[in-house]
Amino acid sequence: MSTTEIPRGESGPRYVRLQVELVLEVTGQQEVTAAALEHIAADAEMPAEERTHAEAAVKQDESEALAYLIDPFDLVTTVPGIELVQASWSCAHTEYDPDSEEWDMYDDDDAAEEDVEEATTTA
Repeated sequence: MSTTEIPRGESGPRYVRLQVELVLEVTGQQEVTAAALEHIAADAEMPAEERTHAEAAVKQDESEALAYLIDPFDLVTTVPGIELVQASWSCAHTEYDPDSEEWDMYDDDDAAEEDVEEATTTA
């Protein structure tokens, strides 16, 4: 899609989809679990049945704990001029090999070389 085909409001693009993928290494499972349990306990609006389910899931799996601790809304609340319209997120265990092509953040070698060149010229 060219930039001329982007749906626009009166003053330009109205909606923007921001996609972020993070890979986190859990170095303190007990700390993550404890923080998630505290977060759940502090949520006064969570129904008791949902709280029981959430606590059990968090105790069983640190990726569930992260899902309760990481909130996309928190990532954008301080950005001026935007309003979060919709968000979804999930956490799951994954295999991670930083040398694998699957985890290569560049689509081609040129982009990687440009970033390396830019980093060395600005340093």
